[in-house]
Amino acid sequence: MADDVLRRSLTTLYDEHHAWLKNWLQRRLPCDDQAADLAHDTFLRVLAQREPVAPDAPRAFLTTVAQRVLASHFRRQYLEQAWLETLAQQPELVAVSEETRALWMETLYEIDRLLDTLPPITRRAFLLSQLDGVGHAGIAAELGISIATVKRHIVKAGTLLYFAR
Repeated sequence: MADDVLRRSLTTLYDEHHAWLKNWLQRRLPCDDQAADLAHDTFLRVLAQREPVAPDAPRAFLTTVAQRVLASHFRRQYLEQAWLETLAQQPELVAVSEETRALWMETLYEIDRLLDTLPPITRRAFLLSQLDGVGHAGIAAELGISIATVKRHIVKAGTLLYFAR
């Protein structure tokens, strides 16, 4: 019964607002196909909540969910572009297959998602250490914290990434 209520509420929301949401996204994206994909992703995210949807303001609700989907989309684009630029600067040793490249990108997205769950200071300390090669004393000075705290932040982030599935 709960699944039936969920299905009906989502069907109603989709039928009444999908076209509007797609148009809303088209004004924010350079490609109509991307807008259609992200409208679809928005409804998938609503479906993943597994709760009946009957908001008082359905368009405001969908806009909020769509903005999160859009932010994820732009973040993934930024990561992919940064990765491709980095890859282009490296000497070509071996041609990388599309499958390998896709696996690398998925790994980068997952690392980014995990790092985003950390408090900002922990994430910053870890990135300064791992990407910029700044030592503990330099990180402590930059962030205005003790060296022992820097070590705790780096261990926390490293543990999160090491034990991620």
